[in-house]
Amino acid sequence: MTQALYRKYRPKQWDTVIGQDHVIQTLTNSIKADRVGHAYLFAGPRGTGKTTVARLLAKAVNCLNEDPTKRPCNECDHCKAVNENRFMDMIEIDAASNNGVDDVRDLREKINFSPSQGKYKVYVIDEVHMLSGGAFNALLKTLEEPPPHAIFVLATTEIHKIPATVLSRCQRHEFRRVPIDEIVANLKTIAASENIQADEEALTLIARQSAGGMRDAQSLLDQLSSTGTKITLALTQQVLGTATSQTVLDVINSILDHHPAHGLEAIHHALDSGADPRSLARQLVEYTRGLMLIQMGNAEQVEATREVKTQMEAHAKSFTSTDVLRMMKIFNNAATDLRGGWQPSLSLELALAEALDAPAEVAQVAVSSPQGAAPRTKPQPVSAPVAVSKPEVKSDAPVVESPAINSNDILKAWKPLINALPKAQANLGALMNSVKMIDVQGKTLILGMASDVLVEKLNKPDQIETIQRLIKDHFHVDVAVRCVVTNAKGKLPTHVSQDGMVAAAIQHGGEIVDMDE
Repeated sequence: MTQALYRKYRPKQWDTVIGQDHVIQTLTNSIKADRVGHAYLFAGPRGTGKTTVARLLAKAVNCLNEDPTKRPCNECDHCKAVNENRFMDMIEIDAASNNGVDDVRDLREKINFSPSQGKYKVYVIDEVHMLSGGAFNALLKTLEEPPPHAIFVLATTEIHKIPATVLSRCQRHEFRRVPIDEIVANLKTIAASENIQADEEALTLIARQSAGGMRDAQSLLDQLSSTGTKITLALTQQVLGTATSQTVLDVINSILDHHPAHGLEAIHHALDSGADPRSLARQLVEYTRGLMLIQMGNAEQVEATREVKTQMEAHAKSFTSTDVLRMMKIFNNAATDLRGGWQPSLSLELALAEALDAPAEVAQVAVSSPQGAAPRTKPQPVSAPVAVSKPEVKSDAPVVESPAINSNDILKAWKPLINALPKAQANLGALMNSVKMIDVQGKTLILGMASDVLVEKLNKPDQIETIQRLIKDHFHVDVAVRCVVTNAKGKLPTHVSQDGMVAAAIQHGGEIVDMDE
């Protein structure tokens, strides 16, 4: 059986550990001074060398070389035994599967026996945060006063789950993510040793995908080398699922051209062909991130083929930086959205509709002085449904029928009404959650949506009937429901004239906050 690259190239000397110099220096100094502690806690992201350094420590404290500065020597019997996984005095324990009180009690009973081969018994407990509360308590006394021949190394990726009583009994070392340039250098060395042909830009993408984990990077290189061909950027993107698909370009073009039908067709075609909606959303995030980097003058950090990069540069010039940031946030939300329920395309459809909709302006209008109306600006981000109040109008307003229910009451109850929906109606709940404005005119409930696409999706007989029933059950009032587009789409409350300065301001996202008697 072929040995995995991350095991084959696991560091066997202190100076071959990459990216953890601050830890290595402390440990080597303690070994040279013969002041090794009895309990260590190694914390940090996965694949950054915690177990590797624990093995090096076990070798060093049991190395037979008389010169402390040369430990581990990798030549004595003890060092060779550790390298070959046959050293009986280094005990590795997986806390994920041995996390009970009985497991720790069994360890405590065995720890008092003298080492079989070396000077010290070294217990490496991996994923120690998985121990139960009782198991931690059983371990405390042993950590505080272990036998002189025992050393504990606790390793964890989630240090916040370790009790303070355990932390206080250990020497703590924080492992950091390995810098990308150091990962790339290591991958180049491995590729040269293994006769693997790989482009540098492909290795850079592998390093970025590993998120600072050396083991993950080596595993990805191992996976890509098994294809038997040269590792190019295009191949790496294809295997890792980061390649920019035609669907992404079609969606971005539909936003640029303001052509929602084209974008929806591209999304549905991709999903019908088996694409994962979250993966597609992540590709859109990665693409818009590339546009942001290009706009910020960091085009060299974009991993893409020459053709895609050319398209990116064109899009970066066509969109404003605000547009790009807005799209990136919208599609990032879609990538983590769980509201789709039985309709997998919903999150992407909502994201596309929101991206197509022009950003809400921050203008508001106030008619506050007897001399006339005066516009003013005030930041007003739209993040939740807005209840529109009905001020008294003197001049150009028609007589408006008194509302059957206060819109503010509906606004306060809107979230509970959504939560009252059964899971089978998650689709409706997501649409109701996208409502931007709530108003009541007479016996009609007005629901303002951000775009025509959303209005069309919500304005269906069965869904309108469900909303009416929710209002009836909660407020004991019968209302009709009407869906409109709000923000710069020309839909105005009935008590506002369709022309004039007030109407113009509302059509640009303004809101009536006060009117003169």
